[in-house]
Parts: sequence; C-alpha cells; structure tokens
Amino acid sequence: MKHNPIAYWVTTGLFGLVLGFSGVAHFGQLDSMVASMTALGYPTYFMTIIGLGKLLGVVALLVPRLPLLKEWAYAGFTFNLVGAVATHLFVSDPIGEWLPPLVLLFVGAASYVTRPADRRLVPIEQATEQGKP
Repeated sequence: MKHNPIAYWVTTGLFGLVLGFSGVAHFGQLDSMVASMTALGYPTYFMTIIGLGKLLGVVALLVPRLPLLKEWAYAGFTFNLVGAVATHLFVSDPIGEWLPPLVLLFVGAASYVTRPADRRLVPIEQATEQGKP
C-alpha cells in the first residue's frame, strides 16, 4: 500500500492516544478499570503487566525507526485487543463493551498498513539485495 502520511499519523495518533490512556488506567489501577477487569475474571496484578506493555508499545510505535520493535508492538496490541473482544464476548457483555476494542483493532490495522518505509521491516530478499545481513 502506498504511504499516506496523513492517514498514518491520524490513525497512529488516535491508536497511541487511546492505548496510552488505557495503559495509564491499567497500570495505575484506576477504580473503574479494577472493577471492569475483576468482573471479567482477571486478577488485579494482570493490570500492571498489561498497562506497562501498552505504555511501552505506544512509545515503540511513536519513536523513529526501530521497525522490528514496532512489529512486536503491533503484534502485542493485536493480541491484546483480540483478547479484549473475545473476553467481553465470552462473558456475554453487551455490544458497548466489545465494540470499542474491535474498532480500535481496525484503527491499529490502518496505522500498520499506512506506515512509512522507515517504520517497516525490510523483506529478507530486499535486505540481501542491499547487502544487509
């Protein structure tokens, strides 16, 4: 897909903003987040792990270069958001609970496919052609 800087920065900014706030809410164990996670059956210590992961992932997405780290961040966010949607569906939560992480998953996918070349991994074939290991 051709790089579109406006689409990339809008989707990445929105994705990073929402996940950053979510990371702070998890890591800081805000009362509303504790209630939500407890209702879903997760222990509170899990919030610290998820929160820290989200905050580090947002930093990885926003700093220049480091394409391999960005791949891992996008993968981690995908696992997290798919898990969030699935968890809400498994406990029969209403659409208002599982739709936001599903929409955010699509925003993250848009960020991923519109990212510029310096934020992408170089395919192995292309790297060997360029003389990189």
